[in-house]
Amino acid sequence: MDNKIPVYCKNIDSKVEVPCGITLQEFVDLFKVKNNTEIPFLGALVNNKERDMSFRITKPAQIQFFDYYSSYGRNGYMRSLFFLLFHAVDKLLPKEVKLHIKHSISGGRYCTLENLDGPITEQLVSKLYFFMKDTVQRDLPFVHEEMLTSDAIKAFQEHGLEDKYEFFKNRSRIYTSVYHLDDSINYYYGFLVPSTGCLTTFGLEKYEEGLLLKLPSKKNINAMAKTRLYPKLFSVYKIDKEWVASMGVPYVSDLNKYTSANQMVQAGVLVAEAYQEKHLARVADMIYQNGNVKMVLISGPSSSGKTTSCRRLSVQLAVLGYHPVQISVDDFFVERDDTPRDENGEFDFEDLHAIDLPLFNNTLKRLLAGEQVEIPTFNFALGKKEWNGNTLQLRKNSILVIEGIHCLNPELTAQVPDDVKFKIFVSALTSLSLDRQNPIPTSDNRLIRRIVRDFNYRGYSAVDTIRRWPSVRRGEEKNIFPFQENADVMINTSLVFELSVLKPFALPILHAVPETAPEYAEAQRLIKLLMFFKTIPEPSLPGTSILREFLGGSKFTY
Repeated sequence: MDNKIPVYCKNIDSKVEVPCGITLQEFVDLFKVKNNTEIPFLGALVNNKERDMSFRITKPAQIQFFDYYSSYGRNGYMRSLFFLLFHAVDKLLPKEVKLHIKHSISGGRYCTLENLDGPITEQLVSKLYFFMKDTVQRDLPFVHEEMLTSDAIKAFQEHGLEDKYEFFKNRSRIYTSVYHLDDSINYYYGFLVPSTGCLTTFGLEKYEEGLLLKLPSKKNINAMAKTRLYPKLFSVYKIDKEWVASMGVPYVSDLNKYTSANQMVQAGVLVAEAYQEKHLARVADMIYQNGNVKMVLISGPSSSGKTTSCRRLSVQLAVLGYHPVQISVDDFFVERDDTPRDENGEFDFEDLHAIDLPLFNNTLKRLLAGEQVEIPTFNFALGKKEWNGNTLQLRKNSILVIEGIHCLNPELTAQVPDDVKFKIFVSALTSLSLDRQNPIPTSDNRLIRRIVRDFNYRGYSAVDTIRRWPSVRRGEEKNIFPFQENADVMINTSLVFELSVLKPFALPILHAVPETAPEYAEAQRLIKLLMFFKTIPEPSLPGTSILREFLGGSKFTY
């Protein structure tokens, strides 16, 4: 009987036959697959699905190994650091102390230690850090095991992981993947690296009232970025995390229990929407109390809900007696042939100088001087501004409300005095977590929003959107996030229930991604995330909801 299996490995551009049941690590060793970066492989795409190095090949496959310098490798490295820190807390601190990994900030993840007797000290941080470094030196394996879900639940209970117990007790799958590190057990949303010895670079620092678990640079695994404080961003995260906890829905299992009580869904949606609206009303009050503001500038990353925030804030300003006049920076793009190009020679529409800055500033100055000014409309299909006779002239009680990705960059409005500006940063800062050690990345929240919107309104498939996403993220890191602390106020546009609403819209789009597409792995990852959520019907949403910008049915025009 032939026990050989055909495998095509993209790293060596060869088709070979391997013994049935060989692991990915054994494959690398057998065929001496080399890595150009001289750092270890952390996992592989097997038929475009993410797998760890212990995965066994039992059928014909296409394999592409990856290291830290791929997004798959970085995410696996990050999750493995989560387990390394969890293991240190598990071994060094009393059992009642729970590690809670909350959100990203300053090149790492902010964590807290629940039930700790006293504040976190530098001595405690040092103790945890050196235990982690010692565990890296010991090169202990992260052991992957498929367990009966019922057995996994019992194991979680025995180890005091009650949030995991709640998360999995209604799981509809027979088996669950768990990882072991020494005698610690945990579940992570995605694969882990082969062993602790792979985690050569990390940091652990005291940050605010908690810990900052620092990751290596995306471009250099041997370096870490300098820690920076982001007081405004951190404050928004803190306030909203505390709010969802006070509402009793810090984790997906809590949200699902709430969702199962159908009579509570509508009330919960309305409370979350009202919470967001209250923030917008407070911002409007701040602008009114300032007394000198003539221009509101709203910035935020892709799919953060800038347009709806602009519309809803305008309503709140109108309540206070203002006449809001809305302008989109996108109507001031330079002509297509004048658009800057990126390092690959492609048009870089997210570069500041893709905006006609002289025209934009001149328009603002003339409007603020009381002149009647014609406003262009940018034709994206033709790549040029069109002048259709659309004119604006501000009244005595008018206030400009301007939205665009560059709005917090001082160069965008350099010719307008700062004392007449009020700057707002909006983003979907996800406040919900799967459990204590599995935060939901804010970027996942926004990507799912964008996939649904692009499919509904721009004719793009999930393949198109996922393929474009890394470029979008690079543009955000270059053009948006460096200026976010310039904001006078930050607004979180995420809704605690939104992935439950987006789920039935996003799943069919993601399922349409073919297995042959490189984007298949990311689509499968997002499907896995969404499957943790119970569905909340879309009709529960009010017509002014931020989600209507992506789903349709909004009371606003876009």
